[in-house]
Amino acid sequence: MSGIMDLLQGPMGQMVIQGVGSQLGQDSSKTQSALSAAIPMLMGALKKNASNPETASGLLNALNSKHDGSLLDNISDIFGGGNVNEDVIEDGDKILGHVLGDKKEVVAAAISKQNGLDMGSAMNILKMAAPIVMGMLGKQTRQANVSNPTDLTNIIGNMIGGHQEAAQHSSFIENLLDQDGDGSVVDDLFNMGKKFFGR
Repeated sequence: MSGIMDLLQGPMGQMVIQGVGSQLGQDSSKTQSALSAAIPMLMGALKKNASNPETASGLLNALNSKHDGSLLDNISDIFGGGNVNEDVIEDGDKILGHVLGDKKEVVAAAISKQNGLDMGSAMNILKMAAPIVMGMLGKQTRQANVSNPTDLTNIIGNMIGGHQEAAQHSSFIENLLDQDGDGSVVDDLFNMGKKFFGR
């Protein structure tokens, strides 16, 4: 099973990076850095949702229906033209509401700070990354014929893979969703991001 961070290294990832960057008017390197932070953060939030009986069944249903991985077959149509489909962005906003709840502003602030982006661009990167992450998870879920949250949690862990810093991003978000923010989380994530990007 390929790690989700490998996505950005391949042709599909480059198309996503160019499409998102063009949409936001950002250069490719900054866009790639922001996506490289956003993706494991979203995976961590999904892992937290999968481990909670109250949200796991809803997540599994979403992966088996709307987010079944078919979006990945249309990446060139969605991201290739320089203008990302508005339906995808709206869908991403709904996904963020489900998986991050009231913490999405904090997560966007962390991405904004560590990548030198304004808050609007950081939030839009999260919105555009969310359907891709859900699509990849849905594809893996379907291929593995997953029917229970425990297996789903394991798949998410495998997708994060051996990227230590990505796993730290993921774990930190899981912990964040368990507690009330005190403002320090943005600095913690920023410091983690500097290590992740070798700064």
